[in-house]
Amino acid sequence: MSQRVIFIHQNLPGQFKHLLAYCAGNSEFEVVVVGEKRRLLANFRHTFPNAQFHAYEVTDIPQRQVPVELWTTTNAMRRGRAVALCLRNIRATGFLPDVIYGHPGWGEMLHVKDVFPESRVVNYCEFYFNRDGQDLNFDPEFQVEATDAYRVRTDNMAQLVSLVDSDASISPTQWQRSRYPEILRERMTVIHDGIDLDVVRPNPAATFTLPNYAPTLDRTYPVITYVSRNLEPYRGFHVFMRALPEILRKLPDAHVVIVGGDETSYGKQLPGGLTYRETMLAEVGAQLDLSRVHFLGRIPYAEYLRVLQISSVHVYLTYPFVLSWSMLEAMAVGTIVVGSRTAPVQEVIEDGINGYLVDFFSHQEVADRVCQACLALDELNPLRQAAMGTISRRFNLRRGCLSRQLELLFPALAANSRRGLLA
Repeated sequence: MSQRVIFIHQNLPGQFKHLLAYCAGNSEFEVVVVGEKRRLLANFRHTFPNAQFHAYEVTDIPQRQVPVELWTTTNAMRRGRAVALCLRNIRATGFLPDVIYGHPGWGEMLHVKDVFPESRVVNYCEFYFNRDGQDLNFDPEFQVEATDAYRVRTDNMAQLVSLVDSDASISPTQWQRSRYPEILRERMTVIHDGIDLDVVRPNPAATFTLPNYAPTLDRTYPVITYVSRNLEPYRGFHVFMRALPEILRKLPDAHVVIVGGDETSYGKQLPGGLTYRETMLAEVGAQLDLSRVHFLGRIPYAEYLRVLQISSVHVYLTYPFVLSWSMLEAMAVGTIVVGSRTAPVQEVIEDGINGYLVDFFSHQEVADRVCQACLALDELNPLRQAAMGTISRRFNLRRGCLSRQLELLFPALAANSRRGLLA
């Protein structure tokens, strides 16, 4: 008998990319997905043709209409109700899920048990806000007012209610799990989303053609890469940019390839509509040979992967915050990673063993380490192999992460997994 599952995520497929693809492509599952209508990509249905789609609509309330400390929670409640209405419509069709798996961060999981009390509910626990030891006021350059810090508690409210009602939870890393209150960690299992090593792998023949630039880059060039969804302080963009003058001076043949948009995913937007890219170019642009610094914006996944495959050194800096797939994918393709000495990175990278660690705030240390690595690439094959081994052992989608996710979501399938169903 097939297992019925509902995936809920406002920005599908989100972190469920691999798991959703597996379930939607396997006759053992009946899959329904619930997402926000305005975020559903036109080609999403074609990517998962065997899944049923249900979209909800919600509009954030203007900030001026509620106290600032309740704005996030108010919108989470609105989103939760919109999802509940969507779930009621699904129930009316006769679809009763065995499992509902969703992200509680935006309020979507608030009323799941109200509509489907008999279903197993599992939450994806990405991040819990805390006043200390995390992103809040980590960076002296971008401090938060004391009264704004009070929002940390209220911003957790919708997630807390969702987690209290859940049957189990998954968190992608040990550090991210450790941020949650102890009472909630008891039912929380660490399982990463997984890196698909059939796709994310070294390619010595990879090339990348830059827009309006020749020649085509390949692994014979010193290439330094930086990737973030958006170019902003949470991912150390300001530190990286301040390191570039020294990097370009010491590596006269190097090219720097930067992937990421100009919006703000985390933290505060700059006044006057300025972007962090514009701000940092105003600060250090005159010191840069901009013919060797290439801002690609957001690019398709296949192009992004080729960027990593030609990269000599990949720089990954982050506040104590959610760990990005990009760092793990860079390690998986055999790129030397220079990462910040912050807790999420230190869980994966051992300095000098499978990558390098630097002080997040020291652009000089970033520059020195990048240059040292670029000038010694021929000697760093053991480090490169160790990085790939780390990903293969701990983050391998098809040899660990996927089967563990399935077994936690569907306990009845645990025995089947030993017979190869989940291979």
